[in-house]
Amino acid sequence: MNFLLDHLVLNCTNVEKMLEFYCTVFRFSAERVEMYREAKVPFPSVRVNPDTIIDLFPGRPAGIESHGEKADTNLNHFCLSVSKEDCIMLTEKLGHLGVLIEQGPVERWGAHGTGVSIYFRDPELNLIEVRYYENRTGTEVCLLET
Repeated sequence: MNFLLDHLVLNCTNVEKMLEFYCTVFRFSAERVEMYREAKVPFPSVRVNPDTIIDLFPGRPAGIESHGEKADTNLNHFCLSVSKEDCIMLTEKLGHLGVLIEQGPVERWGAHGTGVSIYFRDPELNLIEVRYYENRTGTEVCLLET
C-alpha cells in the first residue's frame, strides 16, 4: 500500500486567528472560509499542498470523550518538510512576526532520515516542527523502503 496524508484536524477556540496564522506564516491558501462564515459548512481548511489540508475545527468534536490528563488533544506535534532555503526564510519570518522558536535548529530523525528542525507554536499552542533535509534532492526513497 502507498499512503498520502490527506488531512489533519486541529481543534480551535479561535478559528479566525488560526486562519490568519497559517495563511500568513506558511502562505497556505484558505478554503471554504466564506461558507464557514455563512454557517454553510462546519469548518474551514488551509491547503498544505495539492494532496493535504489542515481542517480548523471550532471547539471540541461532539461525542468525543477525554480519558486522561490531556483532555484537549492527543497531538504531540506535526512536522512540515521544506527546503533549507525556505526553512531559513521561515525562521526569519517567525522572528519578524514575534513567534518564539522554542527549539532549534536541531537535528532530528524523520521520514527521510536525519534533518534539521525548528519548533514553534500556533495561536492555539499546537507544536509545529518545520524541517529540512540537508542533502535531499527530492528523488530519494523513504529509508523504510530500502
